[in-house]
Amino acid sequence: MPDPKYTPPLFLRNGMAMTLYTALSASRTWEKTILEQEPVYQERVFTGAGGVPIFGIVAIPENPKGTIVGTYGITGSLDNQWFLRILGRKAFAQGYAVVLFDWRAHGKTVELSPSLTSDGLYEGEDFVRIASVAKTMGCPAPFWFTGYSLGGQLALWAVKAAHELTRDGNQLGLHSDDIGGAAVICPSLDSTRSLSYLVRDRFGRHLEQAITRELIKLAWRIYEYHPTEIDPAAIERANSIWGFDHELVIKRLGFPSVEAYYEASSGLHILPHLNKPTLILYAIDDPMFDPSIVADLQLAAADNRNIDLLLTRYGGHVGYISSKGSQQLAGDPDPWWAWNRILQWCDRQLTITNDR
Repeated sequence: MPDPKYTPPLFLRNGMAMTLYTALSASRTWEKTILEQEPVYQERVFTGAGGVPIFGIVAIPENPKGTIVGTYGITGSLDNQWFLRILGRKAFAQGYAVVLFDWRAHGKTVELSPSLTSDGLYEGEDFVRIASVAKTMGCPAPFWFTGYSLGGQLALWAVKAAHELTRDGNQLGLHSDDIGGAAVICPSLDSTRSLSYLVRDRFGRHLEQAITRELIKLAWRIYEYHPTEIDPAAIERANSIWGFDHELVIKRLGFPSVEAYYEASSGLHILPHLNKPTLILYAIDDPMFDPSIVADLQLAAADNRNIDLLLTRYGGHVGYISSKGSQQLAGDPDPWWAWNRILQWCDRQLTITNDR
């Protein structure tokens, strides 16, 4: 059943309205809505899977109680992903060390490497290797992996990768107990279904094309910094999200088709394998994803006791702006309901661990 505790303002009780309002309006006013200040971050270049350099920023408060490692969705960079920076502010103020990073082919990472995205196949290991280095910098366990939209899928892959990388010895300096788990917002779970759904919808087609334009900008940035590593003609041919992956991604990863790539990287398929506490916030009215995924997500969560599914009637795609009444009910100081629930959940997991 949908969670009854979250309610948005009346004018945002529609998934598309919430999604557009968050992207177009809240993105300009968010700093007025929170009390927490930006932490003083130090820059760091981490080494991810296959030796790929990953750009990140790190902030460590006094006596940190754990570490949040996070990234963003399908497009963007640390410079403009304000929704992720809200998490950084709130987590740091609540005593967590914070590690945020530009994932493959994004932000400053694209300046360091021509490696393209893999939707979790390599990014999961990137998360774990970043946590390993962060530990040497003074960021303490437990490490919580987080992200939203496609970044949420990457964080789910991180839990799976952590299990594989920590079970056979201690080569990364991480133990299994160092990994707290994951907490994600509106994760991508089935790209094949959702992209087909998106392009069939009148408004969804506009969203898909807006994302495609950002992906094309991303590809041209790779070409700018690494002109011998990417074919400009292939960039010109990529006129959709599907086309981007067909022209630029699948050949490098060794997949015969986009369908095979999406099947292999599917977040839905790895849910049964998650062996750490995992919180998934998911809105039924998310306009980016095929509604049929909700039933599959519910079944997967019911079959894996490590998954806490917080399913809401409203919320849109990575919106979750709460009404004043919802804020009062939850005891929240601001409208950022999803991040407040994630940090509250992480605190609860710490209490459970300490009580054992």
